[in-house]
Amino acid sequence: MPRSVNSVASRRRRKKVLEQTKGNFLARRNVYTVAKNTLEKGLAYAYRDRKKKKIEFRALWIQRINAAVRPYGMTYSEFIGKINKQGIALNRKVLADLAMNHPEAFKSIVDSLK
Repeated sequence: MPRSVNSVASRRRRKKVLEQTKGNFLARRNVYTVAKNTLEKGLAYAYRDRKKKKIEFRALWIQRINAAVRPYGMTYSEFIGKINKQGIALNRKVLADLAMNHPEAFKSIVDSLK
């Protein structure tokens, strides 16, 4: 009995990869073997960078808070130390947002620490 090849499933699997690489340049989108490698690499980067994004945003918030407290004669580490000692439950994301968009509210927080 001859060997049966499930071409429907094979085509569907290849088509799925080629649809996911839509938007890539030249062979990276329409040659299956190249597209498969591109897709695997892209998914690996996406997984890694979902974790990295959180680290990068935290660093950005810290920089913004540091820049905002400097005019009040304080450093970032002093400010965070005092916030924790006072028991003010605001995270870095909220503090950075206040520093950027609501400077008067941020000033009142800094004044309460002095």
